Amino acid sequence: MNYRSGYAVLLGRPNVGKSTLLNRMLGQKLAITSHKPQTTRHRILGIRTDEDAQIVFIDTPGIHERGGKAMNAYLNRTAHTALIDVDVVIFVVQALVWTDEDERVLSAIAQAGIPAIAAVNKVDLVSQKEELLPFMQTLSERHAFADIIPVSARDGDNAGTLVERVKSRLPESEAIFPDDQITDRSERFFAAELLREQLTRRYHRELPYSVTVEIEQFDEQEDGRYLIGAVIWVERESQRAILLGKRGAAMKETATAARKAMNEFFQNRVHLNVWIKVKKSWSSDEASLVSLGYTE
Repeated sequence: MNYRSGYAVLLGRPNVGKSTLLNRMLGQKLAITSHKPQTTRHRILGIRTDEDAQIVFIDTPGIHERGGKAMNAYLNRTAHTALIDVDVVIFVVQALVWTDEDERVLSAIAQAGIPAIAAVNKVDLVSQKEELLPFMQTLSERHAFADIIPVSARDGDNAGTLVERVKSRLPESEAIFPDDQITDRSERFFAAELLREQLTRRYHRELPYSVTVEIEQFDEQEDGRYLIGAVIWVERESQRAILLGKRGAAMKETATAARKAMNEFFQNRVHLNVWIKVKKSWSSDEASLVSLGYTE
């Protein structure tokens, strides 16, 4: 048997481009993205099936040191547990940047003892390309990586090479999932994520970290449309006022953008209703996190 199949986890600190890289390697948008750290909050499977191999990518939250909330602990725990029973790690770092959080991620990889490929991302931002080689050399001295590959998740540079290197590290095996399956998550999950993506992109500073989305209704109507009812949970009444904006204009604009994103993602017409509710300090409370779907 020449067919290969297995699991490849993307690991890195926040905001190095793991989700953008996942979308690039899948050839379609699956994970939400923004320029803000900790946009990814859940472990998401993205399944790529080719003629010679099936790669089950696992996107993870960024491993980080800041913040002592229950949410921060959940994000780190989710990323660390994704190292269990995988065949290869894609360690995503930003070109020419090394931080204590990168060191923390690498320590977890070394401890797990799993073959790792370093994906040096955002090379499109490096104007002096000759600076890449010394950075990659230093990286090779930090750990015995199976490969070190410079990539641009945004532009797609070397993404195909990275996919092929991942395939070569997978065991010979039949496909794990059916050919037409691209993820393990439900449409309801992605509806929540697409709305949260708009919230994360549109609001500044700390507000996105105090916001989560719960889908209370997801029904297919007689005319084929999806009727989706979403609750945006915030931690304070003042945050609710910010999200609403003057006479609800800001929320209306955000909901419209989310609905358009859902139309495209589901390839279907969507009618979206949104409510904003307050659940005090939900991100600091373990029980609230579980009730809002933050479980591994």
